[in-house]
Order: sequence, then structure tokens, then C-alpha cells
Amino acid sequence: MKSLSLSQPHAIIMVGLPGSGKSFFAKRFADTFNAPYISHDIILSLTSLDKKAVDALADYQLNELLKTKHSVVIEGGVSTRAERTDIARKLRSEGYQPLFVWVQTDAETAKARSLKTKQHGEEEHEQLARRFSAPHPSEKPIVISGKHTYATQAKIILKRLSGPRAEISTHSSPPVRSLTDIRRSR
Repeated sequence: MKSLSLSQPHAIIMVGLPGSGKSFFAKRFADTFNAPYISHDIILSLTSLDKKAVDALADYQLNELLKTKHSVVIEGGVSTRAERTDIARKLRSEGYQPLFVWVQTDAETAKARSLKTKQHGEEEHEQLARRFSAPHPSEKPIVISGKHTYATQAKIILKRLSGPRAEISTHSSPPVRSLTDIRRSR
């Protein structure tokens, strides 16, 4: 499994309507790069907790993962600009670079997906969709289409993360340099 090695840890935060494809992308991206994945919907599905308790449990999980200084993928709990501002402030204070990924899908397709997967009933979907506020330009979201393939979506994200501050590696720790290599670099 590949890992995503960045000079500064990133928190990839998924944003979009319910049914837009946030969970699909987040899970695949986290699996591809062996990154921790926090999902409010998964916590909710595994427990009988209410939204407030799910948010508290996800927040606890995030706090523990932030201690590792490894990049993390977050999905849920950021429907409003105020929630995104709060999490971005928290992440920056812990040395993380927040990266909002806005999965755009038309409302009709998102609703059909949400109802098909039975993740939400029609009334709950409508409530969640009304609560969602699109990212503000100041949040500098990366926009991906919820109708494109995972490979196309991932390329867009990796392009933003790549360059001098990112490297995809197949090992979990930095390569060991030999004494000869160290002497040559002096």
C-alpha cells in the first residue's frame, strides 16, 4: 500500500451535498494512501448515538489522530461555513494544512444516490441538503465532479498536493541513506 508523505500534514476535508460522492472518494483515497479516515456516517451507522454524540466521538477520534502528525481524510460534520471555519482553525493550530475537497454533483443525482443507498430517507436528505452551504472562495476548495471516475478525481487532488512538498512512497518510513550517500551530499 502506498502512503502519502507530505512535508506538512494535510487534513483532506470532504464537502458536498449528501449523495454527491464524498464518502466514495474519501474511502478510496484513504485506502489508496493508507491514510486514517474519519466518517461521521460510519460512526452513526455503528452506534445508536444522536448527532451531537457522533460529532463528539468524531472530534475525539480526530484529536487523537492529530497527535500522529500524519495526513488524514475527514468526511462529515462540515456542512456549514461556520463548521468548516472551526475545523480549519483547529487543524492549523495543530500544524495541519486543511484542504477542502468539494464534490459537486447536481441535486437530482445526489438525491437519487442518497435514496438508493438508503443512507438517508427523503425527508432527512432534504434537511441535510438545505443545511449545506457551498464553500466560499476564501476556503480555496478543490472542486471535483461527483460523476467522474475515482482515478480522475484523485489526479486532481494529487496535483494540488504534489510538487516540492509531496511525494508518494511505497514505504512507511523515510528511505535509509548509506554513509557513502551522506558523505557525497556534503
